[in-house]
Parts: sequence; structure tokens; C-alpha cells
Amino acid sequence: MNKGKIVQIIGPVLDIEFTGQLPAIYNALTVEYDLPGQGRTKLTLETQQHLGDNWVRAVAMSTTEGLKRGMEITDTGAPISMPV
Repeated sequence: MNKGKIVQIIGPVLDIEFTGQLPAIYNALTVEYDLPGQGRTKLTLETQQHLGDNWVRAVAMSTTEGLKRGMEITDTGAPISMPV
């Protein structure tokens, strides 16, 4: 799985730097982190734009509270999917 790091957070929009291959547009990205008072949290993001210099812009599917620059992001290699 391809890994990246958060470089900028503006509300629900995150800029992420990948050292390897960039995730495809619409790929799901995930980050797991500790949120005070709620324990371990997993957030899903969707890749929206390739910015250049190995950066992508992604939109969070939930609140970005507790995220910090430098946190590791994982590219799932597939778009967001919902079971039906």
C-alpha cells in the first residue's frame, strides 16, 4: 500500500505528499489516529486533485478534528465503496 504524509489541513480539505506513486483521482485514502475522548479513529478521504510535486488534494468524509501535519495516510488503491 502506498503511504503519504499530511502537509496541510484546511477544514475538510487536506494536502498530502506521497513519496511513491500518486493515488488515482477518486481513490479512498485512510488515516488512523487517537482522538481525545473517543479513542482510536479511522477517517476516510477521497482524492480529488493532483497538485504537482507529489502532492494530492483530498476531501475528508468526516470531521478532521485531531489531525496533524505529518500524520501517515494510506492509499487503499480503490474508490470509496459502500456495501448494499
